[in-house]
Amino acid sequence: MRILFAVAVLCISSLAQVQVQAQTQSQGQVPAPRVARQPVRVVLVDRIVAVVGREVVTASELAERRELTERQLRQQGTPLPERSILERQVLERLVLDKAQLQLAKENGIRVEESQLDRALERIAENNKLTLSAFRQALEKDGVAFDKFRDEVRQQILLQRLREREVDDRIDVSDSEIDQFLEDSKSSSGSRSEFNLVHVLVRLPEQASPEQIDRARQKAEKARAESVSGADFAKIAASYSDAPDAMQGGSMGWRAEDRLPEIFAGAVKSLRPGETSPVLRSPGGFHVVRLVDRRGAEEGAPVEQTHARHILVRTNEVTSEADARRRLADLRERVVTGGADFAELARLHSADGSASRGGDLDWLHPGDTVPEFERVMDTLKAGEISQPVKSPFGWHLVQVLERRVSGLTQDRRRLQARLALKERKADDAFQEWLRQLRDRTYVEMRLEDR
Repeated sequence: MRILFAVAVLCISSLAQVQVQAQTQSQGQVPAPRVARQPVRVVLVDRIVAVVGREVVTASELAERRELTERQLRQQGTPLPERSILERQVLERLVLDKAQLQLAKENGIRVEESQLDRALERIAENNKLTLSAFRQALEKDGVAFDKFRDEVRQQILLQRLREREVDDRIDVSDSEIDQFLEDSKSSSGSRSEFNLVHVLVRLPEQASPEQIDRARQKAEKARAESVSGADFAKIAASYSDAPDAMQGGSMGWRAEDRLPEIFAGAVKSLRPGETSPVLRSPGGFHVVRLVDRRGAEEGAPVEQTHARHILVRTNEVTSEADARRRLADLRERVVTGGADFAELARLHSADGSASRGGDLDWLHPGDTVPEFERVMDTLKAGEISQPVKSPFGWHLVQVLERRVSGLTQDRRRLQARLALKERKADDAFQEWLRQLRDRTYVEMRLEDR
């Protein structure tokens, strides 16, 4: 097609020259002398480095993501891997991201602008900055705010896709909970928590013996570098296929009962700084290093809070300012006018608790979103907060009473269910990613220089 197109252009150009010459000769004019043509320089603007389903990854897109990754690694103090190694790692992540984003689009998963705005505000607050100051800080570091906004949108989409395709489909049976609680009784009254970093070398679903051998050698090389004392963040960036590779492979602090079983068995015998043998799972090969460990008392009493609230959601009709003003008016009616909080909650709250007068019952730490819990924890019994914003809207919070108590049996079963679900989630997500990667059409062209 390209050759035919070039020929057509040459034919049209030649025909135009003949027509011009014929016209000038018929008018008695002498054709202008030919001017020697300068050789045409072809400048490569961009090229395709990978095809992913119906989309492509361009060289400029890869270069932009690689530069962002290099900046991130430098800020973390992580030595940079070789450029070619990092480029391949970044390209593989771009491929996985595009495969997931295409699936999210097919499933109709979207992020509303208002939800994105709230997410950006929370990021700014976590950095102790206003949104405008955070934007200025980004641009000072050479990061375009619109580009950062798109990245946040993508991360929210990927998280929602994972919740829909993986987390929401993990089942925990009552018999598993019973066994978990029975095993907990045999513990010494405390449980260990581990701070871990890891490398995952992923295998395709139907890997050939050669592919398995190459992956095992790659994992062994990563382990050897870890044992020799090399910077693990650099090792993760160079070898790991896990989503957290560019964050040093960090899994953070995990209680033993919330670790994947393959990790839980391996880290018990490790001392801080030591590295596990290469571990094999259905998803590939793993290398784990224990950063630190600590003990956590099992079943320690916790402070519980009995609270109620009024929620006003924002939408096309109710702006942020309107919601805050409505709640300020309601607070004034309770504090100075003697109005009944429960009755106002029944009339004005958009939460499911409205029929109970906004009553949320007894809350344990972590039961509510951080924005809500931070304000609730500062209140005395009977005190009502100023309007507070959360991902759900705007709230008035009132603390009724507090108590320190051990866990009820229902609460223990709930915690056991959550722990078992978290234990299964990592393995399930890695397996889902592997299957998605295998069934997505991918053509790598990075080496086509």
